[in-house]
Amino acid sequence: MKYFKEVFEKYDDLNATIQENVKAIRVVKAYVREEHEENRLRKASENIYRLFVRAENQVILNSPVMQLTVYACILFISWMGAHMVVTTSFTTGELMGLLTYCMNILISLMMISMIFVMMSMSIASAERVVEVINEEPDIVNPEDPIMEVKDGSIEFENVDFTYNKDGSGEPVLKDINLTIKSGETVGVIGGTGSGKSSLMMLISRLYDTSEGCVKVGGEDVRKYDLEVLRKEVSVVQQKNMLFSGTILENLRWGDKEASEEECIKACKLACADEFIQAMPEGYHTYIEQGGVNVSGGQRQRLCIARALLKKPKILILDDSTSAVDTATDARIRRAFAEEIPGTTKLIVSQRISSVEHADRIIVMDDGRIDGIGTHEELLQHNEIYRDVYESQTGGSGDFDEAGGQI
Repeated sequence: MKYFKEVFEKYDDLNATIQENVKAIRVVKAYVREEHEENRLRKASENIYRLFVRAENQVILNSPVMQLTVYACILFISWMGAHMVVTTSFTTGELMGLLTYCMNILISLMMISMIFVMMSMSIASAERVVEVINEEPDIVNPEDPIMEVKDGSIEFENVDFTYNKDGSGEPVLKDINLTIKSGETVGVIGGTGSGKSSLMMLISRLYDTSEGCVKVGGEDVRKYDLEVLRKEVSVVQQKNMLFSGTILENLRWGDKEASEEECIKACKLACADEFIQAMPEGYHTYIEQGGVNVSGGQRQRLCIARALLKKPKILILDDSTSAVDTATDARIRRAFAEEIPGTTKLIVSQRISSVEHADRIIVMDDGRIDGIGTHEELLQHNEIYRDVYESQTGGSGDFDEAGGQI
């Protein structure tokens, strides 16, 4: 059993290697790393092969040992029985009956020994399945959940957050205090690792705070039914996933009852209708798994349209227009302002042009809020924001290069 447990653990390494190579096949080919990845796969396969050989070496001993035992017993019984027959204390018929019963018993024991071998493999597999089944989610519904989100207002009260379950480690977010009114458009900007995405994930309760609380509609998010909360908070991430099926089927992930007219309207708001209509089959065009047959910008716009179909009270765009040109980005923001004014919109971006027209802009730095204000206010009073603005309008445009200096 020890060997079989090791084998199934090594299967994880093999599966991880295969999955990684399939997902990143273009990168592997672009960097001419096929030989390196083949060696990695071969090494993972050889590890499993060696462990299986060790396990099977133990298994193959079972049959000869059991057969040796069976025939030794038969010989012993025959020898003892012959002596007893000669001394007339045993009849020939009794000896044959005894041999028949012993053969039946010994053959059954051989079958049991094989069952134990199969059980060793089964238990090793079952333990890994049970480990997944018995995994308890960290985020669960409260006993008496709130079933309605009043509005799209958001409050952060003394929020600290770390990804470690026990709350240890360096906090990703520190002492966040923030109030966002329902229907307000708020931009969030900051460098890589500043905590922008982590801040957004707390709103839909994909994670729970380590300290403090997040309120939506005036209530702590931990008091809501999870399904109710997440229906009212739509999140569009930078790397959103499309599923195999038609465009309409993908859009209806947002609302399975949505009509084709509602889907078209959402796509027009997301500036996706134009390229969809140009496709030979329009909204019935088949999307391959992961959306590989559409561009990055098209995929992002379809995901925005899908989120809009939920008709949420809060819409979070987490750097979800990064693959879209600035003109289309501006059209999407203008459509939002005109068509869904009552929805609270949070726009996370690295580009100043994506957030400069927001009602307010939050500048994140090292897990803290460094400044809040309008575009003009931050240009005057926030050094980080001013450096970013200058780098993007007159320099490299890279947020993480202060002043655009290389």
